[in-house]
Amino acid sequence: MTDFSRKPKLSFWSIFNMSFGFLGIQFGFALQGGFMSRIFQTLGASQDSIPALWVAAPLTGLLVQPIIGYMSDRTWNPRWGRRKPFFLIGAILSTIVLFFLPNSPVLWVAAGCLWVLDASINITMEPFRALVADKLPDSQRSYGFVMQTLIIGVGTWVASNLPWLVNKLGVSNEALPGIVPLSVKIAFAIGGVVFLGSVLYTIFTTSEYPPDDLEEFKKEKEQSKGFLNGFKEILSSINKMPKTMKLLGIIQFFS
Repeated sequence: MTDFSRKPKLSFWSIFNMSFGFLGIQFGFALQGGFMSRIFQTLGASQDSIPALWVAAPLTGLLVQPIIGYMSDRTWNPRWGRRKPFFLIGAILSTIVLFFLPNSPVLWVAAGCLWVLDASINITMEPFRALVADKLPDSQRSYGFVMQTLIIGVGTWVASNLPWLVNKLGVSNEALPGIVPLSVKIAFAIGGVVFLGSVLYTIFTTSEYPPDDLEEFKKEKEQSKGFLNGFKEILSSINKMPKTMKLLGIIQFFS
């Protein structure tokens, strides 16, 4: 029996499998970041109003990530694991929104879809980052994050060029006023398929380790029940962060 408290080193393919879902996550972020302003303008938004329409997305991530991180830390199921339920929920929601968003009939629907999409992507992304710490020994953690970064880069490049590629395959990049071009709609649909497919690949090829002390884990979970207890624990964790983490937080905030 494997002693999970002393994590074994993983092979290249094991680390690749557990990171592959980031391809879909980055498809979602790249399509959102690259083409939402175009969709907003197509649906009648003025250039001056676009920044206001974008505000909801980063604020959503700011709120969703610590909450999902807290919840997944306190989740364990012998069949589904700790992080994988959140992978699946976020991927399904993101895929649905990616199919629907470019077909939004009016501006306010597109703005609402952006908010839901950003929340859904963050539901998937936060546990993916935590999986590196869950699965890898200290000596391999940097390697794990490098693998994620590599897949993120590939996903960003491919997704950002999807409408162009679809256009080169013969799909029109032009449309009547108020209509999102078919090339963008198809690109978002491809993004949805890749998002769900890549996350499912990670789910089916990656196992998770149980908590080191299952009884202690259950006891802590019972003690931390309730929204107020969770909020207090998140604030306490932020307050106890090492100084380096706090400085990185400030840098990430301004990025």
